Amino acid sequence: MENLAKTCELCDTAGGKVLWETPVCRVVLVADADYPGFCRVIWTAHVREMTDLDAGERRFLMEVVFGVEKVIRDLFSPHKINLASFGNMTPHLHWHVIPRWVDDRHFPEPIWGKAHQESLPVRRSVADDVLILALRQQLPPIDLLVKTP
Repeated sequence: MENLAKTCELCDTAGGKVLWETPVCRVVLVADADYPGFCRVIWTAHVREMTDLDAGERRFLMEVVFGVEKVIRDLFSPHKINLASFGNMTPHLHWHVIPRWVDDRHFPEPIWGKAHQESLPVRRSVADDVLILALRQQLPPIDLLVKTP
């Protein structure tokens, strides 16, 4: 693990509204009205890359990412899910799980690209407590995290 002298947004703050959490990672809801259900999966320890994790940690993290994707698909019915792990601006391992629709503001560009639409259709509304319950039912328990030598 890397220890940086600089501050890190994802070490210093939750990075969004915490929906689910274990000692090793958390799922947060990103406040973005254009993309309801947009979540981040954030590894707790300050590491930059997936290969900084051992094999068991990588498997556990990806099970969480895939579980979040399934919950978002089930609850928000997007056309597509974008999964992204950049870390260029915040070099702390995290995954973006982004619901996409063919009529969203940026389609077909990434959400950080040029907006193509000003007005948006009304999207399905899902209460945070419904999202939290679905995540608890879908995501793996921490005891599935198997450390490898």
